[in-house]
Amino acid sequence: MNSSNPPKRITSTIINALKGGVVPRVGLEYIAVGRDREIAALLHDIDVIADGGAAFRFIVGKYGSGKSFLLQTIRNYAVERNFVVVDADLSPERRFVGTKGQGLATYKELMKNMSTKTKPDGGALPLILERWISGIRTEVVTDDKVPVSDAEFERLVEKRIYTVVGNLEGMVNGFDFAKAVLLYYKAYNESDDALKSNVIKWFRGEYPTKTEARKELGINLIVTDESWYDFIKIFAEFMVHAGYRGMLVLVDELVNIYKIPHAATRQSNYEKILTMYNDVLQGKAKHIGFLIGGTPQCIEDKYKGVFSYEALRSRLSEGRFASGNTRNLLSPIIRLEMLTYDEVYVLIGKLVQMHGQLFDYTPAVTHDDLMCFLNVEYNRVGADTHITPREIIRDFIELLDILLQNPDKTMTGILNDGGFVPSQGAEKEDAFTEFEV
Repeated sequence: MNSSNPPKRITSTIINALKGGVVPRVGLEYIAVGRDREIAALLHDIDVIADGGAAFRFIVGKYGSGKSFLLQTIRNYAVERNFVVVDADLSPERRFVGTKGQGLATYKELMKNMSTKTKPDGGALPLILERWISGIRTEVVTDDKVPVSDAEFERLVEKRIYTVVGNLEGMVNGFDFAKAVLLYYKAYNESDDALKSNVIKWFRGEYPTKTEARKELGINLIVTDESWYDFIKIFAEFMVHAGYRGMLVLVDELVNIYKIPHAATRQSNYEKILTMYNDVLQGKAKHIGFLIGGTPQCIEDKYKGVFSYEALRSRLSEGRFASGNTRNLLSPIIRLEMLTYDEVYVLIGKLVQMHGQLFDYTPAVTHDDLMCFLNVEYNRVGADTHITPREIIRDFIELLDILLQNPDKTMTGILNDGGFVPSQGAEKEDAFTEFEV
């Protein structure tokens, strides 16, 4: 967790994203509270991936409970640790399998959002390829002691490149992938930007037909709904040869599979998840991790959820020893508990300081103001089971905005004027007496 003040551009992104009920893609370390155990478990997975293994986890929590926040936090951790990260949200147009190219649409979204430490906002594939080729050329100069001007230089560079692509050819669709890599190297050498663009287009699954790919690249294969997952595995292997520690695949909004009305289509998607899960557990996938975010209902519903597919239910169900008091964070499913009162107190305290930094004022919010706000939030009808961090944060930022525009008012005064302050709540106050803003 970062305790220093973020730059104003990051503060603006964080405040505006949280106000809109979405997770910012940057600056999460400045507002992260709780989730230490979950993050530690997922970082262990990342270490396993870096050692040549694989990992598969479901991140499960109610809407607004922090699933997407945790996924994006791990995304940022992984990028900082020299991983390649691809991420996508499922939707009616993006699934694991579909009759109208929805699986391919998911692959395209993943490729579009490919990120690295030097290219954290997506679109990193061309940079990765250029960096890899440049790195090989540097190795020939430094390791083989052959200058660029030497007639042997290009032959030694090609030899190293052929060694890498030779390792890929044994994988499913690896031969054509290797051919595309060699084409990119050729385009790099000849400064052929058109050919580079076409190869990137092929990698991203944007060729509609084999005929077009064969005409422009001489490759008689394209990424399809059936083959996209094989290409993800090849990319993970290639990224290690390109100097990265592995690849992390983040897929959110699994609920969109749960919402599919046709049972056969749902089952096809669950079957694809099973294939990915089995590959990880059986050692068929290497240097790759999958994190999939969903709600408890979309996992546990025995009629439409993941557990409706018996092969997945039998693999993912908790054993009889795990319970609410004895969580197993090494299981395939990580269930997110709600943030504690103390953690929410710390979080809104951070937001006070960031709001003041963003709008260049000194916040006058006191400890009692924060206490009053939290007592109002947690004493709402149904709060014990239904209130989420998203709702609390949005309400709190709204209050800060109002206070900024009405400097003659106080937070407690606004809450009192609106009749929000509950008659009971003193028992909550004891939990926060140790904190100061």
